[in-house]
Amino acid sequence: MRGSKTVVSDTDSSATQSDSSATKTDSDMIDGEDEEVSAPSPDSCPFSEGEKVLAFHETQIYEAKVTKVDFKMNEWRFYVHYLGWSKNWDEWVHLDRLMKNTDENVRKQEQLNANQRTHKNAKLPRTSQTKQKGYYAIDLFLPCKYGMDYNFCNKRLVDDCEFITHLGKLVKLPRTPNVDDIMKKYLDYRSKDTLKKTHSVEEILKGLCCYFDKALPVMLLYKNERQQYEKAIAHDASPSSVYGAEHLLRLFVKLPELLLNANIEEETLKDLQQKLVDFLKFLQKNQNAFFLSTYHVPDDVEASTNKPDV
Repeated sequence: MRGSKTVVSDTDSSATQSDSSATKTDSDMIDGEDEEVSAPSPDSCPFSEGEKVLAFHETQIYEAKVTKVDFKMNEWRFYVHYLGWSKNWDEWVHLDRLMKNTDENVRKQEQLNANQRTHKNAKLPRTSQTKQKGYYAIDLFLPCKYGMDYNFCNKRLVDDCEFITHLGKLVKLPRTPNVDDIMKKYLDYRSKDTLKKTHSVEEILKGLCCYFDKALPVMLLYKNERQQYEKAIAHDASPSSVYGAEHLLRLFVKLPELLLNANIEEETLKDLQQKLVDFLKFLQKNQNAFFLSTYHVPDDVEASTNKPDV
């Protein structure tokens, strides 16, 4: 199920809400069981509602948030939402599945997950990939041997999801630099290569831009971004001239699915992967110039939240 997170697909904002209807367990239905001891004081609970934690799921550790706390069958249990993932993955877990979100534990998480990525059985079959719903995990598509720092990618994607689906913020449009600008800057950066290599890179960038323009309205937007899209894309403007690095990075999560359908030969695909990793490294190197540090609250939301309570 979640032993190794890979390509993600659905961008519906419902991916960030918990579904309490699925939380009943057999123990809820049993009558006449031995009497449980009275629940201890909430102060003795090691984790609290709303607390961000690290949660074990099968062979990896993920960032999560505790959304409910319960004391049942003489032990604490916690309903967690995996950050950046659909509510379909929300679940009840016991104390042995959670860790405090400390620097030391984050280092343990990174080490464990890095070890899992190198394991030959880490990849999920394609049929399982379609269940993943949030923006996360570029690593299996772009193997570690290419030297990419995936913490940069995944942190950006999770923060992006948090801003939009949890905080109700949006990327302010039009973006500067936009996707077209970033592509041009990368081509200039690679212009020192031979003419043949430069032409090859230029063709890949054209294809990437084409993928972006076609994919954005179909699979790169959260539900609460669609109204903004309708307003922003006017007079036949291309998405690549309006959107920036934030949405471009989402495309890299979708590329495995898109390229699988393109029936590219294995050697060609490997070469393409290397060039795409180089482009991601360029985004990372220039992240302060290309990515927003925070998103903005839409005007209509600001107006409604500023109204006095009635």
